[in-house]
Amino acid sequence: MADYTPKTEYDGLSLPYSSEAEQAVLGAIIFEPECINRVTEILPNSDFFYIALHRLIYSTMLSMLSGGRSIDFVTLYEELKREKDFDPTEGKTYLVGLVENCPSTSNVEIYARLVRDKFDIRQLIYAGRQIIDKATAGEFESDILVDNAEQMIYDIRRGKNVAGLELIGNVILKTFDRLDALNKDDPAMKPVSSGIGDLDRVITGLNRTDLILLAARPGMGKTSFALNIAKSVAGPQKKTVAFFSLEMSKEQLASRLLSTESLVEGTKLRTGKLTDEEWKRIIAGGDILSKMNLYLDDTPGITVPAMKAKLRRLRDIDLVVIDYLQLMSTGRRGDGNRVQEISEITRNLKIMAKELNVPVICLSQLSRASEQRTDHRPQLSDLRDSGSIEQDADIVLFLYREGYYNKEGSPEASPTADQNAAECLVAKNRHGEARAVKLHWQGEFMRFTSVETNHG
Repeated sequence: MADYTPKTEYDGLSLPYSSEAEQAVLGAIIFEPECINRVTEILPNSDFFYIALHRLIYSTMLSMLSGGRSIDFVTLYEELKREKDFDPTEGKTYLVGLVENCPSTSNVEIYARLVRDKFDIRQLIYAGRQIIDKATAGEFESDILVDNAEQMIYDIRRGKNVAGLELIGNVILKTFDRLDALNKDDPAMKPVSSGIGDLDRVITGLNRTDLILLAARPGMGKTSFALNIAKSVAGPQKKTVAFFSLEMSKEQLASRLLSTESLVEGTKLRTGKLTDEEWKRIIAGGDILSKMNLYLDDTPGITVPAMKAKLRRLRDIDLVVIDYLQLMSTGRRGDGNRVQEISEITRNLKIMAKELNVPVICLSQLSRASEQRTDHRPQLSDLRDSGSIEQDADIVLFLYREGYYNKEGSPEASPTADQNAAECLVAKNRHGEARAVKLHWQGEFMRFTSVETNHG
């Protein structure tokens, strides 16, 4: 028979495991096959077992379960005999011992959790060794090492939160509770408002776990639009917002926010030539902004793991804004396939939105395709670098200003065109219809506002 004696050390470190708990789980399943349905949620694969023979037995059980075959002593033994690492003679005796020594089938979930707990501790040991190896190799910067270490630990913690199937009746009751809380205007249950009523009515606000893509051509005002939303959420709604800017510095963002809040032209903030009245408005605006829970980060080329690490330290985050997608990095050397990298980033951003239970607004550039069309309004096909952007996003918003293409002196200029008219085109909406929302653009103050409409 093969040597099934477990290795109890890893690189000089003692590895914890419970042979008794592993045997109790396997013995309970052989004695009462229904038990496997009670433990697969806790132990979804054989990797959780430390002893090699136990891994082999459990993986065979799972294979039989997925194949619709009944599991009992005879069928399991016949299946195991086909495995080259299983000795039929000694293995049969071992299986008999598993059944005879099983303490109780009613406690099988408790035994499974013991197996899982030991596995998690071993994973911590493995992660600790990897952290030490990477730190001593001298190949990575400290920021990347810290982010990777936090992600490893977080992945272990996330793996412990196993969610299983739930009866529809229980889900309906939770839905009723949520609707009741919404009806009572419980702020903890309501989606975050974008600050633009017409847009909220279309997308039902900024919903938690949503990845919202905001795309436009350069100079269309997408950073200003995102800042407007961030200021509205952190200001009147008194919520916590994190704004990651990969293009502009924190000081530039603060200047834009000051311009919008104090209604002082952005050009004057850049030159510093302000009147006494404008200085008063700037000071008042700065006082209002200083009281907001609005956090700015201008780390260039930030990765999703680094972003998650920073957000987990904040706790109770209500909105994340990223400006912008194409400047993000995967944090590793790739083969130069930018489309694949963007696909990986958008997929991880959606996972981040779900893990942190927060709406994520990610800005994106558009290709030049819209420039070639008579109607310059963006389309989903204009999304730059990857079709997975459209696939991963719950909502896709496009910003469009006719005045951008209708500038005075241009061949397309029209004397009747409203240079301040703007639209937010809802091109994809998992929560409802896709349509345009009219906006008003005030370029001197870098802000978008709602256009008053009658909803009666």
